[in-house]
Amino acid sequence: METTLTPRSLGERGLLSDARAFFAILRREWTIFTRYPSWIIALFIWPLIFPMIYILTARALSGPDGSGLAVFTQTTGSTDYIGYIIVGTTVWMWQNIVLWDVGFSLRNEQMRGTLESNWLSPTWRFSYLLGQTGPQIVSMMFFIGITAFEFGVLFGVRLNGSGWMIVLMMLAAIPAIYGLGFAFASLVITVKEANAFVFLIRGLVMIFCGITFPVAILPDWMQSFAKWLPQTYLIHGMREAAFANAGIKELTSDLVPLLLFGTFWLVVGYFTFLWMERRARRTGAIGQY
Repeated sequence: METTLTPRSLGERGLLSDARAFFAILRREWTIFTRYPSWIIALFIWPLIFPMIYILTARALSGPDGSGLAVFTQTTGSTDYIGYIIVGTTVWMWQNIVLWDVGFSLRNEQMRGTLESNWLSPTWRFSYLLGQTGPQIVSMMFFIGITAFEFGVLFGVRLNGSGWMIVLMMLAAIPAIYGLGFAFASLVITVKEANAFVFLIRGLVMIFCGITFPVAILPDWMQSFAKWLPQTYLIHGMREAAFANAGIKELTSDLVPLLLFGTFWLVVGYFTFLWMERRARRTGAIGQY
């Protein structure tokens, strides 16, 4: 049975109460995160484990004397293959973690038994998703910082470019990465289980966006497809900023598409959430396991 409850818009008198609800959700998620030390330990372990698979493979393929690296340098313009790989794998892990954390946030709350009661409260319901992103963004900034520190100490990776340009690329990528997470979370609450979709999306990023190789070596049709994935521009822009000392002018070709994709995915994520909300009121999907 469809109810008459509708979420208040930001322009109405409930703005302050909606803001309090947002910060309450943010505080709840941060409290949950800090209550599980193993999650914090994982921030130190995964930045090393996942990239090492590709780094060791690259060392094996380059030959005992590293002669094979000449081809890599000629293709990419970079001599630091470890740093090159780290940038790509870090972006991949960022998107993967967002899909699992933000993408399954509403489903996890449903399984805890708290979503239905919260859904009936007169609160701006999109704040349930927004509140999830705050601790997630903070934890990811720690994750990326730890990655840079560990590989700088253990492998001597050094940034030749501007740290501010790297931060700029990351900030520009937030709308696209989390907008995709919002859309994904809205669909998950309807289909209940979406592991296959996570595997599909991260597989596309891994293959088409060049996390360990330059996109230029792909066939033409794959390069054309890669242009429709925002992670392609993020990985390329971060590599240029980190190792080629690129400035704003050189990064424009990556920043502009990234911001456009961000706007697109935020709009898609928000309206997908509204569609899911209307469907949930009509079908009772929120209370269905």
